[in-house]
Amino acid sequence: MEIQLLFLLTLAISFIYGVHSTVFTIKNNCPYTIAPATLTGSGTSVSTGFELQPQASNSINTPAPWSGRVWARFGCSNDGGSYSCSSGDCGSGQVECNGAGASPPATLVEFTLSDASSTDFYDVSLVDGFNLPVSVVPQGGGCPTTDCPVDINASCPSELAVKDGSGGTVGCKSACVAFNKPEYCCSGDHNTPETCPPTNYSQFFKNLCPKAYSYAYDDKTSTFTCHTGNDYLITFCP
Repeated sequence: MEIQLLFLLTLAISFIYGVHSTVFTIKNNCPYTIAPATLTGSGTSVSTGFELQPQASNSINTPAPWSGRVWARFGCSNDGGSYSCSSGDCGSGQVECNGAGASPPATLVEFTLSDASSTDFYDVSLVDGFNLPVSVVPQGGGCPTTDCPVDINASCPSELAVKDGSGGTVGCKSACVAFNKPEYCCSGDHNTPETCPPTNYSQFFKNLCPKAYSYAYDDKTSTFTCHTGNDYLITFCP
């Protein structure tokens, strides 16, 4: 009897509070293989462990409430039995990141998903730099898209560029990651919007990707909202 009551109570709570899963469909439009990854900030841990060939897609069910980030690695290999990537690597040695985050620079898609009849928040962040173009398209209709559709690596300033073994640019660091100074990281005496305005470096990213976060206090033009219950299409190299 106690088990039946607990089951009915769980159903009632789910009905009242709108417990649901959000589906992230991740698509690879890049001309090479990528390895998507997730990092859970709060909520049920969501693990990814797959590669996507060009034009392939895969879906992840994400129980709400949840907050975290999605990114993609490329230039990956399993040489010597340890999986590693030239861009966006998480250092796990496996296709699964197992709770580890991206090594900057990496283009991050950030979500805060609500579990009730409320609001989801999402953004594309270049605060740690850039490695791949990406777009986020809500699938329920009526909600704004956000993206960074430009290959910033192609025009990255030399002092921010990350090269692979063949000399190709595989990432573009933010000024904070590259120089670790308070005026770029919005830390220390520069930890407010008033004392940490945009810099020439953050403006470089913003000019190429106007909807994406270019530095820590770039909220007004970079955070987007959608009604809870939507699914999201995340496309790399849109």
